[in-house]
Amino acid sequence: MHYLPLTPVLFSILVFLFIGLVILIQLRILRYAYMRLGVGPGAALLLLFGSLIGSYFNIPITILPGETMRSGQVVDFFGMQYIVPVVVSSPGTVLAVNVGGAVIPTIMSTYLVLRYQLWLKAAIATAVIATIIHAMATPVAGIGIAVPVFLPVVTTVIIAFILSREYAAPLAYIGGSMGTLIGADLLNLDKINGLGAPVASIGGAGTFDGIFLTGILAVLLAGIASPSRPRPAW
Repeated sequence: MHYLPLTPVLFSILVFLFIGLVILIQLRILRYAYMRLGVGPGAALLLLFGSLIGSYFNIPITILPGETMRSGQVVDFFGMQYIVPVVVSSPGTVLAVNVGGAVIPTIMSTYLVLRYQLWLKAAIATAVIATIIHAMATPVAGIGIAVPVFLPVVTTVIIAFILSREYAAPLAYIGGSMGTLIGADLLNLDKINGLGAPVASIGGAGTFDGIFLTGILAVLLAGIASPSRPRPAW
């Protein structure tokens, strides 16, 4: 299943933000921030580019029973415009996993946990952020579950610094992405049936923008303020 999670205009803003980040990294202005995350500039660009392009792709998992009421519309939520995909015929809501907003962040988070052995701190960061996000997540008809775009970013930075200054950057990425996925999407699966959404994508529309910006802003802020590059466990 392929469709943009945001309207072309808003998605273009994320693209321009990514291009600006590429320029800054090439100029070595942001190189040290991503080195503190534990990946080189090239790997960081590949990670963000993969998330951006991967947001177009959704992997269907199952079909939830219910009536599809909306299709091919644009839904406004906290200033963001999400696209309701066009579905020719559907017996209910297709539950899918977004590649850019769920698969890639999960793989990267797992890598960071293993690399820095952040089992306990990562679990605490994810649990706290998931609890906060879950309390503020809003069911949106036609879309699924949505979260105010900057909520995951601000929450992530604060929690990451409280838990560890040295490992704030990897904790920001892990807690922000996994906490948003769990708190907004996974803990609200029981609310999807009555929203009339043709597709409910985990990590897709409603949460992708927050997760993508977390990958850029939270890691950037945490990385800049960290005293030194975190020491890997292996």
